[in-house]
Amino acid sequence: MEHGLPTVDQAIRQLTFEIHHSRSLGFRALKIIHGYGSSGTGGRIRVESRKYLGRLKTRGEIADFIPGEEFSIFYAGTLAAFRRCGALRRDPDLERHNNGVTFILL
Repeated sequence: MEHGLPTVDQAIRQLTFEIHHSRSLGFRALKIIHGYGSSGTGGRIRVESRKYLGRLKTRGEIADFIPGEEFSIFYAGTLAAFRRCGALRRDPDLERHNNGVTFILL
């Protein structure tokens, strides 16, 4: 769901909420669909979300995150994610190199 084409700030607030909510429910992983900027001028939500996730990882607030284009059995981070959340092995974006999604390990 596009949630009404949010601004970057709105998307980051929603992402923050979803991370906290998912953690409170006991989830180990979260997949976000942010798009990739197919219009040629977009992609800001993807870029800013990943910067934000990098800061959260540095502060120890999330375990890791995997850009969709790296969600492959040939990427060590994906293999570690499988150990944390086995259900990720069945995700349809595995090996699709989809830069419109990001996986977050809680």
